[in-house]
Amino acid sequence: MLGSTHGTLTTDSRRTRAIACGEQSGPVVHGRPAQAGDLDVSGRPLHADAPDLDRFFRPRSVAVIGASDATGRPNTGITRQLADWAERVGATLHPVHPSRPSVFGIPCSPSVADLPEQVDLAVVLVGDPIPVIEELADAKARFAVVFASGFAETGPEGEAAQRRLTAAVERSGLRLLGPNTNLNAFERFREDLEGPAIALITQSGHQGRPVYALQELGIRLSHWAPTGNEADLESADFLSYFAEQPEVGAIACYLEGLKDGRSFLLAADRAARRGVPVVAVKVGRTETGARTAASHTGKLTGADAVVDAALRQYGVIRVDGLDELQDTAALLARARPPRADGVVVYSISGGTGAHVADLATEAGLSLPVLSEAKQAELHQWIPEYLSVANPVDNGGHPVGDHRGRKIIDAILDDPAVGVLICPVTGPFPPLSDRLVRDLVDAAEQTDKLVCVVWGSPVGTEPAYREVLLGSSRVATFRTVGNCLTAVRAHLAHHRFTAAYRSPFDEAPRTPSPSYRKAQALMQPGRQLSEHAAKQLLRAYGIRVPREQLVTSAAAAVRAAGLVGYPVVMKASGARIAHKTELGLVKIGLTSASQVRDAYRELTDIARYEDVSLDGVLVCQMVEQGVEMVVGVTHDDLFGPTVTVGLGGVLVEVLRDTAVGVPPFGEEQARDMLAGLRGRALLDGVRGRPAADLDALVEVVLRVQRMALELGDQLAELDINPLLVLPRGQGAVALDALAVCR
Repeated sequence: MLGSTHGTLTTDSRRTRAIACGEQSGPVVHGRPAQAGDLDVSGRPLHADAPDLDRFFRPRSVAVIGASDATGRPNTGITRQLADWAERVGATLHPVHPSRPSVFGIPCSPSVADLPEQVDLAVVLVGDPIPVIEELADAKARFAVVFASGFAETGPEGEAAQRRLTAAVERSGLRLLGPNTNLNAFERFREDLEGPAIALITQSGHQGRPVYALQELGIRLSHWAPTGNEADLESADFLSYFAEQPEVGAIACYLEGLKDGRSFLLAADRAARRGVPVVAVKVGRTETGARTAASHTGKLTGADAVVDAALRQYGVIRVDGLDELQDTAALLARARPPRADGVVVYSISGGTGAHVADLATEAGLSLPVLSEAKQAELHQWIPEYLSVANPVDNGGHPVGDHRGRKIIDAILDDPAVGVLICPVTGPFPPLSDRLVRDLVDAAEQTDKLVCVVWGSPVGTEPAYREVLLGSSRVATFRTVGNCLTAVRAHLAHHRFTAAYRSPFDEAPRTPSPSYRKAQALMQPGRQLSEHAAKQLLRAYGIRVPREQLVTSAAAAVRAAGLVGYPVVMKASGARIAHKTELGLVKIGLTSASQVRDAYRELTDIARYEDVSLDGVLVCQMVEQGVEMVVGVTHDDLFGPTVTVGLGGVLVEVLRDTAVGVPPFGEEQARDMLAGLRGRALLDGVRGRPAADLDALVEVVLRVQRMALELGDQLAELDINPLLVLPRGQGAVALDALAVCR
C-alpha cells in the first residue's frame, strides 16, 4: 500500500456553551443533526441533502449529442470512449447527429426529440450547449455534461455566457456537470482491486492523474468528478455524495476555487459526521496562484487564511503537493483507526533512526520512550550497546535471521505504540528482502499501522514492487517527509472525528434579545463612534469600561468623579479610526484640573484636524491584562468571519491571529486560541498571572453570535484592545470600531 502527507478540547463550561448556542426566544432542536429546512439565525441553511448521483455514475441510458465516427474529428475519440464506458457500466448508448444514420454501427437519432427513450445522462459535444439543454429538458433527461470552454474562465463575456447557461439549466430541471470539463468521469477504473477506495474530485483534470495512477500500485479508485466551471453541480455536491458511498474510504480533492463556501462546509460537515477523511490541495495561497486559478475555472479562490481556517474547522486535511495528496488519501482510505498515538522509529542504522526521529518530532508526532522492561526485552536480540529507547537501532545483523521478526512483534506489542515506521534508505539484499518480508508478515498479524519508507530512487526492486506493494496492510512511501505527513494526518483525523460535534447542530435558529437591542443602534452605511460601538458590545453582553460621553469640560470633571480616578479621555466621533496617532487619547488623568485641560486639548486637536466629534469619552482606566483583538469581517466565499489574536500594537507588528467561520462552538474557539504563536502570554509569563481564558472564549462566542445575527448589516467590527484580565476577573473591551453596511 502507498500512503502519505500530511481534535478538539472538551469542556463542561455550561456558561460558555450557552453563549455558543445563544439564548433562544423560541423552541430550538439541539442534540440532533440539522435537517432539511432548518435555517440558522441569519436565514442560511443548516443542512443540505446529498444529491442523488447514482444515475450519473451508473446510468441506464446515455445520449451523445454531436456524436461522430469520422476520422480525425475530436468528437470521434470522445464518442468512442463514451461507447466503451457505457458498455462497462451496462448502459445503452444513443448517438445523436442530424446527418448520420449510425455512429460506430449504433443507430443514430437525428435530434434529442427523436431519442427512443428517456436518458439518464446526456453528453453535449456541440459548441453552443444552451439550445440543447432546453431540448434535453423537454426530453426529461436527468443529467448532462458540457465539455465546451469559453465560459467564466475567459472573462466578462464568458461569465455572461455562463450565467445564461446556468439559467437554462435552472429552468430545465436537469443537473449539469461543466462547462469546461473533460472525460475523467468516464475513465476505466480497475475492478480487480479490493478494500476501501478513493473518490476523486478535481477542477483540473490533469491534476488528478497522480491519484488515478495509484491503481497501478494496488490502490482502488471508485469515482472521479471533474467539476470544471461548476455552472450547476459543484465540488460540494460530489463531496456530499461520495461521503455517503459505502465503498469510499477517503475523498481526494484538487480545488482551484469554491463556488459557494457555505455549501462546501455543509458537505465537509457531512463527511466529518460519517468519519470519512477528506484530503485537499487548495490552490491560491499566493496572489499568483489565486490569479491563475481564477483564469482557469472562473471561481473565487477566497482569502487563503479564511479558506485554511474553514477547512481545518471541518476536518479537511489540506496538503500542498499532488504527491502528498495521493499518499495521504491512500493511507487514510485504507489504514485502520489507531490504537495509540505513540510512534516508534525502527531502523538498521543509528544515524537513520536518529535522523527520522528528529524529523518525526518536528512534525509533531509523539515518540514515547519505551519502558525499561520493553528495552530489556529488545536487548534479548539487539546488542546492549545499541539504543532501543526509541528510535530502535538493531545494528543490522538481527534482521537477517529469526531475531528480526521477534523485534518487530515486541515493538508492536507495546500498548503505547500505535505506529511503527521503518525507513529503508536503500536496498541491501538479502537483509532488506528479509526485513520487508518480516514487516509485511507482522502487519498481517496486528491491528497497528506499519509504515515503510523505501528510499531507493529506482523502485524496480522485487522487495518493493512485489512484497511491499503487494501488501494491503503495510503503508509504503518513497520519502520520509510524505510518510511523516501522512501519519500525522492519520492520527489527527481520528482524534478529530472522535470528538467531532457539528457546529451546525448547535447554531442559533432564532434571534436573541441582544439582536433586538442591537438593531436600534445600527446606522446603515456609517461607521459608528466608539461610544456607539461599545453600546453595541454591551447589547451582546460584552463588558466595556465604565464611561460617560460628555460635551463640556465641566461635565467631564463630573463624569471623572463618577467613573473614578484615574481616568482615560478620548475623542469620540463616527469618522475617527486612529485616535492615538492623532493625539486624541489621554491616559492616567488623576485630577479635575488634568481632566479640564485634557478636554480642551482634545477638542482643539479635533478642530485642527477637522474631525467631527459627538463628544469626549471619560473612561475608567483598566490595567493589568493581556491585550487581544477580536473582530468580524466579511469573506466573499464564507460570509462573516471572526478573528482573534494578540492585540494593541502587536496586531500590526506580529499579525498573530486565528480565524473562525461561523457557526463554531466552544471547542473550536479554544482551538483558535491554541493556534496562536503568542498563546503563552495568556498562560502567564515572567511572573505575570494567567489570563481569564474562559472570559476570552466567551467574548469570541458572543462576537460570533453578533456576526451571525447582524449578518450583512455589520460590515466590520474591531475590538482592540480587548484586555483579558487575570483568571476569574473577566475581559474588558477598551476600544471598538464598528462599520454598518
